[in-house]
Amino acid sequence: MQSKKANEDVSPDLKVRPSVSATSPESLWNERFLWGLGLIQASINDQISNRKKHRMSKASTWNSSQSMSITQAFLIHLICGLGLAVGICVAHNVYSINLISHPSHTLCLILAVETPIVILLYSCFRQNPDKCSYLKAVVRAILGLSVGALISALGAIALGAPVGIQYLLKTINWSLLISLFTCVPAASVFGSSWADWQRIFAHTKPNRSIEYMICIPAHTAIIGAWFGAWPMPLDWEKPWQEWPICVSYGAMVGYLVGIVASLGLAIVRGRKQHHKGD
Repeated sequence: MQSKKANEDVSPDLKVRPSVSATSPESLWNERFLWGLGLIQASINDQISNRKKHRMSKASTWNSSQSMSITQAFLIHLICGLGLAVGICVAHNVYSINLISHPSHTLCLILAVETPIVILLYSCFRQNPDKCSYLKAVVRAILGLSVGALISALGAIALGAPVGIQYLLKTINWSLLISLFTCVPAASVFGSSWADWQRIFAHTKPNRSIEYMICIPAHTAIIGAWFGAWPMPLDWEKPWQEWPICVSYGAMVGYLVGIVASLGLAIVRGRKQHHKGD
């Protein structure tokens, strides 16, 4: 009876102590080890989530910095269109020549006015501006002009363009004009990104306003040059049927049509995104 009463008089704290002391050191070490692993795993997860947030914020910042407003697209198209008009007007009013009378010299004047405009404007919207400087974008645009002219000349000759010393300068100037409409904007913006070139020119899947401004005028310029070549083999005996007069007119008309079409598509796309955002 006395031992039973003594056990009842023991405080609750003293009753817990035997159970605590009964815990083996090995089990305590295992618990602490698991607890430490949990802390390490939580720290790693926090670091991964922070990196993902940083990448997402960086990507969103890049997209916002590279986004083009409708006003900017309109101004770029307007300046490029005015460049063509100024080149033709200078050739006609200052030098009294045109594409029919002096095609090579007229194309040279048009290129002298339009080339720096296209290169300098489109280089402002280059991809990865933190890695690619403005000067680098200009240099790769010049390289794109040369490579595109070579490809255009070979393609024109393969499709039946006349070959000879008397046509050499005309073919070179026309090829430079086509390259200016097609390759130079893409080279300024995309550089050597083959995936973007393939998406724009092979699959025709532009995503941004600047891509519409590159894709549509390039395609319509080539289509316009192709339609312009139709009257060349006909026996109308007109002076404008000579190489490369009608194909140059067709390329310029197609380019201007593409400018208007790309601006309209950019406006429609901007409105759709605005409605989705609302």
